[in-house]
Amino acid sequence: MIRRLFIGTGTMAAATTLAQRAVVERAGSGKIGINLAGYRTGSDTASRTFLSVLKADLNRSGHFSVTSTGASVNVTGQVRAGSMMKADVQVYKVSTRQRMLGKSYDASAKAARGLAHKVADEIIYAVTGKKGMASAKIAMVGNRTGRKELYICDADGKNLRQITKDRSIVVGPDWSPDGKNIVYTSYKRGYPNVYITGRSKPLSSHGGLNASGTISPDGKSLAVILSRDGNPELYTKSLRTGRLKRLTRTRPGIEASPCWSPDGNHIVYVSDSSGRPHIYIISKDGGTPRRISSSGTENVAPDWGKNGYITWCSRIGGKYRIVVGNPAARTMRTLETDWADYEDPHWAPDGRHIVCSRTSNYRSAIYLLDTLKDSPVALISGSGDWYSPAVSP
Repeated sequence: MIRRLFIGTGTMAAATTLAQRAVVERAGSGKIGINLAGYRTGSDTASRTFLSVLKADLNRSGHFSVTSTGASVNVTGQVRAGSMMKADVQVYKVSTRQRMLGKSYDASAKAARGLAHKVADEIIYAVTGKKGMASAKIAMVGNRTGRKELYICDADGKNLRQITKDRSIVVGPDWSPDGKNIVYTSYKRGYPNVYITGRSKPLSSHGGLNASGTISPDGKSLAVILSRDGNPELYTKSLRTGRLKRLTRTRPGIEASPCWSPDGNHIVYVSDSSGRPHIYIISKDGGTPRRISSSGTENVAPDWGKNGYITWCSRIGGKYRIVVGNPAARTMRTLETDWADYEDPHWAPDGRHIVCSRTSNYRSAIYLLDTLKDSPVALISGSGDWYSPAVSP
């Protein structure tokens, strides 16, 4: 749970033919009808898996409704798999027969799902001009072994695998800007240090608390919460020289959960310096922070998307809800959800969806939320509790 985490932090090779892209008109439902009925597969399991995953990805994107009648976009071609898989994909606008995508793909038959995710994102971009999310990965914390460890899965919740075996407590995962590694906090040495996958030595191991590490978009700096001077405060640390810069001085307040702005010039974070946890923005060079949250009794876990919007979790009417704020226009709105607690929000790379944790009857699962009001989708549930999702860029 976010509240417990906040308190705990304070105390401790393919040929391409791509025609000019044209955005297709949407039907009255707001979605584009897309027909894959003419797409041919072999009798092998891999090619059937490819088509099944492709359809699911397009439906989940929020842009499309996969249908066999009345579609405005047709997808044709074929996929075959032996030791290798070859997929030919042609995408046409029905009304004009304009080709929006024509491409051939080669991949290992074992990579059918990954290839389908890639094709889905390319179809989405060709038809809508918008980035997809199917190829992304989700990092999260899960306790199905009895310990809180780091896990990763595909954007549809499949291909789940355990990354750490610290046999301790792992919290606060976040992706490196290149999407190749995950930064996280682990208590495997008995006290919290910040680590990154692929490296055994901590990124931050100063005396006291080291938590909530996140790397700047240019890959040069780490924003991190340290208590080296007695009180948990927000710092930046050069990843080349190790030089520290303290940004906040809020004794006896507590800072937590920093996240960089897309341009790397500002950091959004949580502070209870006003008496309750709220969301603040501060320059990477320091200065006076600006509070941006105004409602709810607790506002925590901010994530600043490449779309320029910040999402966070707010306790409103006794329940945790997901808020989306525009820091430039100083506006915000609360997403419509059911009676469960929704926490730990993180933007998907399409800038439309948010991945979060949903807690009901004391069990937590990972869900996909559509900010344009498609129904929530469960991605990871059961076999323990799941928290703190972070989506790769």
